[in-house]
This record gives sequence, C-alpha cells and structure tokens, in this order.
Amino acid sequence: MTHAPRSVILGALRAGESMNLQTETAHPEWGPFGRPLFDSPSARALSRVGVVDIGSNSVRLVVFDGAARSPAYFYNEKIMCALGSGMRESGRLNPQGRVRALAALRRFQHLARGMDLPPLTAVATAAVRDAEDGPEFRDEVLRETGLRIWVIDGEEEARLSAQGVLLGWPGSYGLVCDIGGSSMELAEIADGRVGKRVSSGLGPLKLASISGGRRGRKAHIKQVVQDLARTLGPQRDRLFLVGGSWRAIARIDMARRNYPLRVLHEYRMTVKSVRATISFIEQSDPETLRQISGISSARMALVPIAVDVLSRLVNTFRPKDIAMSSYGIREGLLYEQMPQRLRDRDPLIEACRFAEAKDARMPGFGRALFHFVMPLFKSAPESQRRLIKAACLLHDVSWRAHPDYRAEVCFDNATRANLGGLKHSERVFLGMALLHRYSNKREGTRFEDLFGLLPEKGQKQAEILGKAMRFGAMLWMDETRQMGALRWYPKKRQLDLVLTPQALPLYGEVAAARFMALADALQAEVSFTTASD
Repeated sequence: MTHAPRSVILGALRAGESMNLQTETAHPEWGPFGRPLFDSPSARALSRVGVVDIGSNSVRLVVFDGAARSPAYFYNEKIMCALGSGMRESGRLNPQGRVRALAALRRFQHLARGMDLPPLTAVATAAVRDAEDGPEFRDEVLRETGLRIWVIDGEEEARLSAQGVLLGWPGSYGLVCDIGGSSMELAEIADGRVGKRVSSGLGPLKLASISGGRRGRKAHIKQVVQDLARTLGPQRDRLFLVGGSWRAIARIDMARRNYPLRVLHEYRMTVKSVRATISFIEQSDPETLRQISGISSARMALVPIAVDVLSRLVNTFRPKDIAMSSYGIREGLLYEQMPQRLRDRDPLIEACRFAEAKDARMPGFGRALFHFVMPLFKSAPESQRRLIKAACLLHDVSWRAHPDYRAEVCFDNATRANLGGLKHSERVFLGMALLHRYSNKREGTRFEDLFGLLPEKGQKQAEILGKAMRFGAMLWMDETRQMGALRWYPKKRQLDLVLTPQALPLYGEVAAARFMALADALQAEVSFTTASD
C-alpha cells in the first residue's frame, strides 16, 4: 500500500496551516488535524480536539482539552480489536478485528458529534500499514463513517511517540521505546529534540507466531535488538516505556512491590526491579497476576511475550533507570503543532494556571501568594520553586469540596491528577502542601502510606509551604494591592511579619492563629510590624 509521506501528513503542521479532512477538495499538505490547534504562540487554552489511534491491538479515542501545554483527557476510550492478530501468516487484518474496529470507529464518530467536536483525526500504525487489505479497510472506514485514516510509517511512529514523551518531560533525554501489537519503535531524545529512530517487528501479536516456541522467539528477539543497537549506538540514559504491554508490566511491578501510588505516568523502575518483576511473572499464575494488577485478559495474554522483549532491551542497552510514560503518539501529534514558545513552557505550571483560571474564587491571587511565601524558601532550587508555584496556583481550586474533606480532596487531586512533569515524590510534595493548606495535621488520613514516597525533609518543607499558604490565604486581597511580607532568618530562627495598612484589618484572630502555626512549623520566634512603622 502507499503511505502518505511525513511531509504530506505532518510536516505542514509546524506552519499552523489547516484543511477540512472531510471534503474531497481539501489540500493534502495541510496535515491530519485539518486546522491549526494553536492560533498564536501565546495560546494558553486548547480547543477540544479528538484523536483516534488505530493500533495493531487496540483502537482508542482520546479527546484533549484544557491547558494547551498540558492537555487533559476530556474523554478516553479504548477497544481491544487485535487487528494485527494472525497477520504474520495471512498477511491480512484479523477479520473479526476489522468488524470490531469498524464498530468502534462508528461509535467514536457518533460520540464526536455528540460532543460537538471538530472532525476527528485518525492515525493508523503497523497493522494497517503492513496488511494487504489495509487500503481496503481505510476505504471501508471512510465510506461507512466519513473518517479519513492517515497511515504513518515506523520511523514517523517512533518520532511522534518520542514527541509525546517530550510533551510530558520537557528537556528529557534517553531512549523512547514504544511497543504496539505488531511493532516496536525506538527513538533517542536529547535537548528537547528527537534524534535517531528505528522501527522493528517486535510487537507481541507478531512475535506470537514465531516458530520454535519460546526459545525460537527469544533468539529472534535477541538478533533484532542487536541490530537495533548497532544502528542506535550506546544508550545508557533513561529508558522511557510507551505502550499498553509496558504499562501492564509496570502494573505487575507495582503489585509485586506493594507500591502505594497507582499512577503509571512517571513511575520509575530500576534495572534490578525490572529483572525481579520478570522473574515474578515467569513464576506466577497468569490469572493471579491479572487479578492483582487489574489487567484485562487480552492484555495479559501478551505480557509473557513482552517480558522477553523487555528483558533483552534491558540487557542490551543497560539504561540507568526506566520510566513509564502515559504520553505517546497521540500527545506527539499535539506537540507537533506547538510553536517553540509554547513547547518551552512548563507543562505543570501551565496546567495549574489553567486550573486556577477555571476554578479558583479569585484567579490571579495564586501569583501574589507565591511571592508572599517565597521568602521562606530563598535557597530552594528551581525544581522546588516550580512545585511551590504550582501549589500556590492550586491552593483554592478545590473550594467547592465539603470543608470536612477539603484537605483530603486536595491531596487526592494532586497525587492522581493528569499532570505532566511530575515525579511521584513531587506529586506527594504537592499533595501534602495542599493538604496543609486546609489542615494543620496530616496524621489520621487515608493517605499515610503515600507519605513515605517523600523524604522526611521534603515532608517538612511541604508542611511549611502548606501552612504558609493557609495563613497567606487569610490576607485575601485583589492582586493590585500589597498584602505585606514575610521575612525569614533561618540561622536565628526568626520570622517577621510586615503587613501593609490595607492588609492590617485582615489580621484577625484566625489569621493570628494560623501565623503562629506557621511559626511552630518553622520552630521560629516571631515579630509583627506594619509597613508604616
């Protein structure tokens, strides 16, 4: 079959050009979205957009919305179709999978109309591009649903997956490995850019039909990975894992370790832990593994094959550590359209700004609160400053929750929200700070098993930040007026509060109690003056 070249499918997206993909008169060089997603380099909000990913194993619809630099999943539905099952022998798409995929795409089009979305963007990967009846399937989908499918080649799939990782990890470096049902792609990333990239047939559906049983399969995997390694050269940095089979293995790793935070994005594994989990999988009953990890039966059937691929990857490339990415080709399509000025923004801060603008009672106060509390953290590194800024932007977005549960709602939202650019320990720091925004104590909550993901020093810093925000929120003024200032002298353990005449009437009994709670957290002596003194 003939594939639309990268320059036709995606290259023009960088220029922000558009087309209507649903009309025969559309010019093919405008790209699959059919319109610019980011109307200007200063864009902060993303208009709702739907992307369909037609893979060898699953067909998924994701509708993005929210902050442009950190889009949220407004809607996310996956249907396991196994289009690539049996293709190695037949050369054609799985007939039952075709029926299921067509039904899924018909449903997705109806959902899109119900959500009043612009035309969906549909991208197909290995199964459709390799199958003899791939063009026939594309024509059938267009005829039955009006949905035009863009087929991308293996190297482009690798590039887009790597860009998806960059959307969540700006400036990250390492090797991105995206595994699908019929293929596996590798791409190196460094300095915010995608480097060398390769594609292979190491997808579990394709590997299932390799002759010679497991021994023959492992020999084949070893040879292919060695060839990939020769092309890519040494890769000793982080290994980013993208794809459903990798996520399934990570879930089993979490279950084996009894890991308390079941958020896959940014979940970290060491080479040692991966090897331990591989042994755990090989020695365990598949149904037991499926139940303890919440994996579907269809996905669990592919895990033993994916394990052989991961084992060989780890042994060959020897990464310094391994990180899960929930972002891949779909997010990479969005990143493709982003102007550089937007790519350079921090996805965490952009998401928090969007949340404040949408949900806070006084949007803009988070910035004033950040400047108010920062004297307590003058020596904080940039990695901590961004968390402090994020907490201040989010400090009031959960005000609709019942007061008795507000602290826990804040913690739950921060640790489990769809936020990019956050390690698990940073999620706990952010959640703990917001918990203390509404509560002096954290003991007795249902989240105590998560606190251990953050070192004691980090827990103390989060508590201080939360209590500083709790006090600063009492000086709620519009952002054009000055609240006053905190002055912190850590060597003397001295905390001074200086209030402006405008803010002085706000320093009532409750505010004074909260100020003293902050001083207790700092183990500080206090003084109080007005700006006119």
